[in-house]
Amino acid sequence: MFFMMGITQGQKELPFTQTVICDRCGQYGRYTIFMTYTVLSLFFIPVFRWGKKYYVKMSCCGATYELDKDVGKRIERRENVEIGPGDLGSGLDSSMGLDSSIYTVIRRCENCGFSTEEDYDYCPRCGNRLG
Repeated sequence: MFFMMGITQGQKELPFTQTVICDRCGQYGRYTIFMTYTVLSLFFIPVFRWGKKYYVKMSCCGATYELDKDVGKRIERRENVEIGPGDLGSGLDSSMGLDSSIYTVIRRCENCGFSTEEDYDYCPRCGNRLG
């Protein structure tokens, strides 16, 4: 007798809609909420999930933030929730284990409007410090 089991990372988008003005780029955007987790599977059937983390991604510029765990659980239970600035953690980058090809952050210069995905400290067009 043998067992086929494995441990993998999973990701699930949660049903949620809230329109806001983005703090990073200043445009109207929509929150997209997703959850990441680790799952143990037996014979390709998910048996146990742990390590759930909740994230918010902006539709306008792709900025990604960690979401408060309690708020994330309420959204997962499909409760009526409004996300406030205090519910969002600091912005994430590709070193946080997220797929950077999907979750890129676009930085915009407040002075000239230049947009870039690069991690510049200063705007290549006008020389102002990027926020």
